[in-house]
Order: sequence, then structure tokens, then C-alpha cells
Amino acid sequence: MADLKTTYLGLELKNPIIVGASNLVLDMNVVKKIEEAGAAAIVYKSLFEEQIQLESLQMHEDMHEYNERNAEMVSLFPSMEHAGPKEHLTNLKMLKDNVKIPVIASLNCIYKESWEEYAQLLESTGVDALELNFYAVPDKNETEGNSIEKQQLEILKVVKAAVKIPVSVKLSYFYSNILNVVNKLDEAGADGFVLFNRLFQPDIDVKTRKHFSPLHLSQSEEDYKLPLRYAGLLHGSVKGSICSNTGFFHADQVVKAVLAGSDAVQVVSTIYKNNISHLFTIINDLNNWMEVNQYAKLNDFKGKLSRKTLNDPMVYRRAQYVDILLKSEEIFNRYPLR
Repeated sequence: MADLKTTYLGLELKNPIIVGASNLVLDMNVVKKIEEAGAAAIVYKSLFEEQIQLESLQMHEDMHEYNERNAEMVSLFPSMEHAGPKEHLTNLKMLKDNVKIPVIASLNCIYKESWEEYAQLLESTGVDALELNFYAVPDKNETEGNSIEKQQLEILKVVKAAVKIPVSVKLSYFYSNILNVVNKLDEAGADGFVLFNRLFQPDIDVKTRKHFSPLHLSQSEEDYKLPLRYAGLLHGSVKGSICSNTGFFHADQVVKAVLAGSDAVQVVSTIYKNNISHLFTIINDLNNWMEVNQYAKLNDFKGKLSRKTLNDPMVYRRAQYVDILLKSEEIFNRYPLR
């Protein structure tokens, strides 16, 4: 059997398959099945700033619930289920205590103070690493792109100074030059990069004329290609680990990610679409591919098709697209017009 082990964020994983942040982890029975199916690590569902603020507001209201009561009350203290993100932290700790594979916490905040405070609280649960979700939605025309990048860079530095566990950054692709952003984050001490965030965008129901938020699962045919491209561009040029995310459904896509230079791959949609047992299929097929191609270890082919190792510097540039256009006759033969 081939050796599928890889190192991600300084953690040794038994294979490159990580289950990304989702609601799947909220059911301990599901988590156990995920572990039994062979997942190498689990990213716990993200803790969002909105949750923190909502629970803080609830706590404030509960604390003042009896302000106008009198001395004949049975109790002066309100009944509260949790204060702040206590429930999230409790469930995260319970998951960590009940699995043998590494657990990575996920955090998505707005304010610098929240990033620092809750990074420390998440670390206190015993998790093995922390994943920061960086995604900004500019709401002012005058906001300059570099101001957003500087803010995120500062947040990373604050969090890195506040915790001792490895810290990865999960990025969107909405940057003028993602390579430059990653390079700055890498220099600031990021232990890894997750490429890319699966973002939820609001839609409009034309019948009700209202906004709604549909559930968008990744589509395997196209979604994985962008993280694949940037894994290939970044391999060998940053100290941090590279994790590809979005659109990885099958073993051949995982192989492509590793060939491009990824240390690991996060999956979620394929579990929803193909069931938990599909994790075992991915891992088994990856092993079979390695044996057929005579690779004893994952590192034997990791980055083999990255920009750094290729002799052709144009593969990762626009010439790729030009090459396709020059073969337009082949395209028409494959997809004849009706």
C-alpha cells in the first residue's frame, strides 16, 4: 500500500483529505462515521462575528431582564443557556475529545478585538490549529483595496501573537493579485493557505421580489480549477502549507491538486452529494493511482506539475487560453452546432 501521509500546518496527516467547515460536524454520529471513513482531519463549523454579537446582545438583555423587579422576587438572576460563544466552544471541545484525528477550528470575525479574543477561546478547547476566514464585502466606493489587505494582514499578526497553535488563512479570490497577498501573509507568519472560500451570494426570487440565500454546493466540473491553478503558482514560493478547496469530488481531482503542489485538499460538497462512505472511495482510489503509477509516497509527485518545476513558463499564463482558441476546429467537431 502506498504511503499517503502528508504534512499540513506542521501536523502529520495520514492522507491529504480534510473535511472542511460545515454543519456535518454538529452531529457526533456523523463525525464518527467521517473519522471511520478515513478523513485525515476535520475543520469545525465556523464561529462568525454575527453569532458573537447576537449572543452578546442576548446576554445583555438577559442580564437586565429583572431590572425593574422588586425585593420579593425568588431570584435576582436571569436564566441563561450560554454567554457569548459558550455553546460553540463546548461542542468544539466535545468533538475534539471524541476523535483521534486533528481538529481545526474556524473563525470569521469583523473586529480586530473579536479575532484576538475568540482565537484564544478556540485555542483553549484543545484544537490542533486555527483557520481564519478572510473575506471582505466593501460597501463604500472610496474604500481602497490595499486598505482591506492591510487590515487582514494586521489581523493575522494579532492572532499569531495571541495563540500558540498553527494558523491558516482561508482566502477568497477577490484580490487584484492573490499571489502578492499570499506572499505578504506568508511573511507575516501564516502557517498555511486554503484556496479558496466557497462564498454564499444572495439571489432574488422574481415571484416574491425578495432576496433569498440558496444553498450552493460545488460543481466538480469547473470549481476545482481555480484553486488548482493557484496551488501550482504558489508551490515552492511560500513557506506555508497549501490546501486546495472547492469542487473536489473524486480521487483524480485530488491527484491533480497534489501534482500542482497542494499539501492537502478540503472536501464538503462531495459528502453531501455522495455520502460519507465516498471518503473511503477517494482515499482508496488515490492509493490505487499511486500504486499503478509507482509512487511510493505522496511527496514523490507533489508539485511535479507546479510552475516552479515545469520547463514551460507559459503553462500557467494566458497562453493556455490562446492555445485552446487555436484548436477551435477540434472544439466544433466535439460540440457540433445544431
